[in-house]
Amino acid sequence: MARIAVGGFQHETNTFAPQQATWADFERADAWPPLLRGPELIGGVEGFNIPIAGAVQRLRELGHELVPLAWAAAPPASYVTEDAYERMWTLFDSDLRAHGPFDAIYLDLHGAMVAEHTQDGEGELLRRIRAIVGEELPIVASLDYHANLTPDMAGLATALVGYRTYPHVDMAATGRRAAELLDQLLKERRPVHRAYRQLDFLIPLVWQCTFIEPAKSIFDLVGELEAGEKSHNQGIVSVTHTPGFPPADIAQCGPALVVYGHDKEAVEAAADRLAQAVKAQEAAFAGEMFDPDAAALRALELARTASKPVVLADVQDNPGAGGTSDTVGLLSALMRHKAKGAVIGMIVDEAAAQAAVETGEGNIMRRGIGAAVGYAGETPVVADWRVVKLGDGIFTGTGPFYGGARFQIGPMALVTDEASGVSVVLACRRVQAADQEMFRHVGVEPSTVPILALKSTVHFRADFQPIAETILVVRSPGAHITDPLEMPYKHLRKGIRLKPMGPVWEGA
Repeated sequence: MARIAVGGFQHETNTFAPQQATWADFERADAWPPLLRGPELIGGVEGFNIPIAGAVQRLRELGHELVPLAWAAAPPASYVTEDAYERMWTLFDSDLRAHGPFDAIYLDLHGAMVAEHTQDGEGELLRRIRAIVGEELPIVASLDYHANLTPDMAGLATALVGYRTYPHVDMAATGRRAAELLDQLLKERRPVHRAYRQLDFLIPLVWQCTFIEPAKSIFDLVGELEAGEKSHNQGIVSVTHTPGFPPADIAQCGPALVVYGHDKEAVEAAADRLAQAVKAQEAAFAGEMFDPDAAALRALELARTASKPVVLADVQDNPGAGGTSDTVGLLSALMRHKAKGAVIGMIVDEAAAQAAVETGEGNIMRRGIGAAVGYAGETPVVADWRVVKLGDGIFTGTGPFYGGARFQIGPMALVTDEASGVSVVLACRRVQAADQEMFRHVGVEPSTVPILALKSTVHFRADFQPIAETILVVRSPGAHITDPLEMPYKHLRKGIRLKPMGPVWEGA
């Protein structure tokens, strides 16, 4: 039995987003738990589809003694404030010094954290931890699929284990894989070789989905390389590929991969094979996108004969990638074209949600909704909104992505524009529309809606693709800019292509 410290610090940073991640964002619960520290961490993460939950469960099954540190996550946003980062580090610093020594450390990290004072949030965290525990202590961390896996992260961790699905239905499973790898490394006590590769082009998030090609085949290969080499005793112990998070303006932004094993030649060969497989598929990372009016008209046309909902993905206003979840481009288009029965969610407008509560079910409120932040100069959509159904925002997710998540997102409401028949799900906190319970909570059964518009890029597919007639990707205003060519980068490394088959970035 080993004595293993466990903790985590999670944030996906869109440096172009209008809202920063403050300490208060890490302290409070939303879909995931609030800030947890010490013994409360173990029970606080139980049942959630998050890496640390899977790791804690598996490490306990393997008989290890766990020493809980701290864990916190905040919704995707712009830079983590220096105050928030340093407050979290103070907890880690104190606990690592007070509760050591340890035989190993497991960390639940994202991999795309950017703070006001460091481009590489995870690399800096690992550097500080190494300064306390030394260079030899095994440190294994799980990473999000959208990690910008930096050279420092790869060099400072003993091993990094990434998700293999987008939508991320394997988050807890990734934690379990990381725990099993850590257990293996502790038992074998053999030298581990590492092969790290960076790819030289950015991949827009919307085309990183593992439900479709080319990512599906690439991640099939990731699994095959790891399982195949293990079965033939070739010395490979772990293979991770992270397609990257383009809305992060840092030098090390972009896809990367890392392979670990006991046979150096096998490790290098596997890394080369995977890197070549990704490069060979570069041109395939593309697809069709609709502007809001074209999407509304096409959805109306398809809905006339469809037996299931036509789903519109409002990909650029995805709060899961730093969007404000309140832009109104797609809502306005649906209303203009009188898409009766269409439902869009979730629009985060706390004042409008509170006004709906005060108005009461069955009554009409004349006011604007949406555009609370005013991104891209948008203004609220004013109409006569009938309050159809209210909710307290407390419910449990049931889909593959958010299953087990205990939502606490404040008052919610379903409101319908009297003139167009278009409905809106209002909420108070930014959470990606990736679970059908968000709609059921305010009386909407998603499978019966003719047109369903979702503030999400890809995660919605886990729960909504099975009920969809078809999915249209919409390019409506939002802080998660889908085309990297439109992002005003200043800090990328020279020579990386701004999109698949795109131009090379030569500097700001």
